[in-house]
Amino acid sequence: MAISEPTRLRTLLAYLRPHRRTMLFGLVLGLIGNAAGLATPLVTKWVLDSFGGGLDLRAPIGTLLVLVIAGSVITLWQWILMGRLAQRIVLDARTSIIKRYFQARIHDIQRRSTGELVTRVTSDTGLLHEASGSIVGLINASVGLAGTIVLMGVLDLTLLGCTLASVIVVAILMTRLLPRIGAAQTAAQESVGQLGANLEGALRAIRTVKASRAEQRQSDRIVGNAQDAAEHGFRAAKISAAVWTISWSGINFAIILILAVGAWRASEGLLQVSALVAFLLYVFQLMGPISELTQNLTALQAGIAAAGRINELNDIVAEQGDSPPAPSGVRTNGPVLELRNVSASYGPDAPQAVTGIDLEIPRRGHLAIVGPSGAGKTTVFSLLLRFLEPVNGEILLDGSPYADYSHQQVRARLAYVEQETPVVPGTIAENLRYTHPDATDDELLTALRAVRLDDKINELPDGVETSLNSTDLSGGQRQRIALARALLRTPDVLLLDEATAQVDGLTEAAVQDCVRARASTGAVVTIAHRLSTVLDADRIVVMENGRIRATGTHPELYATDDLYRRLVEALRIAASVPA
Repeated sequence: MAISEPTRLRTLLAYLRPHRRTMLFGLVLGLIGNAAGLATPLVTKWVLDSFGGGLDLRAPIGTLLVLVIAGSVITLWQWILMGRLAQRIVLDARTSIIKRYFQARIHDIQRRSTGELVTRVTSDTGLLHEASGSIVGLINASVGLAGTIVLMGVLDLTLLGCTLASVIVVAILMTRLLPRIGAAQTAAQESVGQLGANLEGALRAIRTVKASRAEQRQSDRIVGNAQDAAEHGFRAAKISAAVWTISWSGINFAIILILAVGAWRASEGLLQVSALVAFLLYVFQLMGPISELTQNLTALQAGIAAAGRINELNDIVAEQGDSPPAPSGVRTNGPVLELRNVSASYGPDAPQAVTGIDLEIPRRGHLAIVGPSGAGKTTVFSLLLRFLEPVNGEILLDGSPYADYSHQQVRARLAYVEQETPVVPGTIAENLRYTHPDATDDELLTALRAVRLDDKINELPDGVETSLNSTDLSGGQRQRIALARALLRTPDVLLLDEATAQVDGLTEAAVQDCVRARASTGAVVTIAHRLSTVLDADRIVVMENGRIRATGTHPELYATDDLYRRLVEALRIAASVPA
């Protein structure tokens, strides 16, 4: 959905508003610097007029030196102040977007590519750097321009008319060109976002790219995104160059016109030579405000374009804030989790992913959820973890509705292991302590021993302090690190999404031992396509098309449910479980 220009501007102003005092101070400094600059041509006229009267030149020359030094110091101060302000505004924008990402609902984040999300933080916010000082610069330049024109009028109204005619022509041309800069900048940032998205996805799948001999095709596609960004950037640069050329040429034409008219008026005795020199100095000085206006209007257009893309993130909905304190006490009887007639979808217009789910998860034991792809198994986990909210029905924890708990309170009772190598950047110890940062080294070793990974970790030069980026751990070993993290300080409910998908037979047996040990004291819920890993579960739930079609043990389901029997026979698994 396109973001309107006023909305983009309001977004930009929202980032500037907290720093309005600093901006006001920078504006005051700029106005003082302008005043020093505006006084210089008049003092120059004073110097020229002093020649004829035989006056002492020390006073006007000294005044000129003071004005130059004071103007330089104030201008330096303002640049430093506005430079620091620009960095703070960019930091504020990046901080707010990063926090929005990590507070957002899972679905809102996952429907965008990772590369695009990263680009919003790195590239789009960077455009706010120059735009942050553009409003102050525009006010300074406008005041400087107005002051210069007023003083020109004091010197000679005829020459002022010539100057204004040139300025008006330049302003009309710039007004027509400036909106095109914003459009080109927006298109360029869109291309950069697409570049980041495609590059991130390709690098993530680099093994597949190489195995498919698709290096050239993939690089050509991404280079095409880079070429699009360059083309749009060149268009913005070309328009900016046209704006600068028009402003520069307009002032030069004004100077030529003023020289001609001023020389004629001076020859006719209608204008003092000193006044003509001072007027010409103001004309040259007019380049400053006009150039500053051009630069700041260009920066403002880029900032507005960036604000528009940042504004698009407003449809990322944050998870609900903390609820009132959770119900006191932990029940020891009844199911720990319960789904009652739960239906859910991934969007208001999306079809229901699960429909009418009734499921009880006991406080102890192993519950397995099986079914073909798209049956709704992962959606059930998303509901339990509050990554997704039901559209109908309710979920209960210890007999109380989820609405009585905050997201954090619910997740504190659960541990979750994803299917695809769920480790985060950092050391092995940092990964293990991700849920419990205060876990001791002994607790880490106990968790690693439970997944039979302690010997492998001890062989590494730095042990658990080894960075995962510098190790040759396999996908299965990384999966076991994630499982060890979940086993650390045993949770009430352990959720495993295909936890043995990337492990060998011996490791799978070790994981199964962990599951059995945990199921003897708490709840374990697993999703598995490899049915050999769940055959000894206390209860198996068969899902199809978002519904639960059957529950029971492996022998019961094999005998009574056709879908389950076909799933089992497809893997050549026996109908009974060895004792």
